[in-house]
Amino acid sequence: MPWLIALDIDGTTIDHDGHLADRVRRAVRAVVDAGHHVVLSTGRTVMGTLPIAEQLGLTTGFAICSNGAVTITLDPDAPEGYRLLRAVTFDPAPVLERLRGVVPDGVVAVEQIGVGHKVNAPFPDGELMGDQQVVDWAELAADPVTRVTFRSPGSSAEEFVELVERLGLHGVNYAVGYTAWLDINPEGVSKGTALEQVREELDVDPQRTLAVGDQRNDLEMLRWAARGVAMGQAPDEVVAAADEVTAPVEQDGLALVLEGLVGEAASA
Repeated sequence: MPWLIALDIDGTTIDHDGHLADRVRRAVRAVVDAGHHVVLSTGRTVMGTLPIAEQLGLTTGFAICSNGAVTITLDPDAPEGYRLLRAVTFDPAPVLERLRGVVPDGVVAVEQIGVGHKVNAPFPDGELMGDQQVVDWAELAADPVTRVTFRSPGSSAEEFVELVERLGLHGVNYAVGYTAWLDINPEGVSKGTALEQVREELDVDPQRTLAVGDQRNDLEMLRWAARGVAMGQAPDEVVAAADEVTAPVEQDGLALVLEGLVGEAASA
């Protein structure tokens, strides 16, 4: 019976410099060859996810992007290499009004699936995939979106956690990243909710679900999985949500988990 294996990307599958270790690549290939379902489950956009799927040799199956707001199926025959399966949107106007002017260097982006982002000002180089279209505040709020991203290059993640508590965001789901980065999604939407829909579509036993992640946007995913694994460098609250902890990303912690899974199946 196959497992559904949900993998965060940044800080889990690749390190924070964007490097994919050969050992991790081989381990992912081994679980796919063993007949298991590998689902990339990430805060990245579709455009940021596809290059990692390509590096891993994943050309079919599901991928969950934008923290669960977007689900795609990888399809080598599709013009862009994928087909959009689901996109959950919300009205960004109330959130944007709360974010406006709260920190001097704050920059905001709203996602445009498969294209890039509309932004109030350019983000630091390399932080957003695709086009960045600078627009006024009214246009940022004009249409329903899958995600709002708020960034303050001069702040810390800890300061952002405190900021979110002060803002009192309601009617949305949100997560603070490992830098001063805040992702805001539709209420009730997370990696965990999207993965449950995929699990049902694949008809995988709930007890054969494995998730590996390292950040606050992985909390619901780790709680959803029958076996939730936190990376060794994960914050305390992420470790607390997991069933076990593996080595840090720099020590190929994901490979250790996947190699163990394949080894257990071979000896069963």
